[in-house]
Amino acid sequence: MAGMTTASPLGPLDFQLVLLRRMADFQPELVEEARRELDVSTARMREANRRWQALVHAPRGRGALGRYRSVLGPPEHRERRRIGDLECEALRWPVPLWPSLRFEVLADARSAAVWNEWLVRAPGAPAPALRTAADLTPWSCVVDEVARAFGPAAPLEGSAPTRWRLALTLPGGERAVAEFTWGLLQRLA
Repeated sequence: MAGMTTASPLGPLDFQLVLLRRMADFQPELVEEARRELDVSTARMREANRRWQALVHAPRGRGALGRYRSVLGPPEHRERRRIGDLECEALRWPVPLWPSLRFEVLADARSAAVWNEWLVRAPGAPAPALRTAADLTPWSCVVDEVARAFGPAAPLEGSAPTRWRLALTLPGGERAVAEFTWGLLQRLA
């Protein structure tokens, strides 16, 4: 039809906006700063999220792994991993907004069903020193780093599919709950 334009395919920038959209509930100031750094409007962020949700909920859409590949391109790294008795494939993509992190998808090695999808520390990138509650600043660390530093830790149900909570033990034995979005620390509750 004359006059109609076709939206360009979602790409890595759009995916970063999707990640930020979910983090805005916890850290609106950090999201606003990141959005300005990426030089995109709030309308563009909302539109990227709307289009991502349309892909996720499309009745005959590609599976989660196919979605990530179509939006993020070929993974930077791919490896087979055993978790207990299960074998999976771990795929990682760079996330320019957080250069020391990678977006990791764990998928069943046979069916390609996605088991987990979150931000992890990039191989070789230094992890932050986590010794006290004061070190747990927003966007500074990922789930496994916090679990290792403040054990014993136990996963708790999150408030949405892309959110995790982790009950942990701070120095001195005080219990706390760390909240994560897409695997990145948002706050200590």
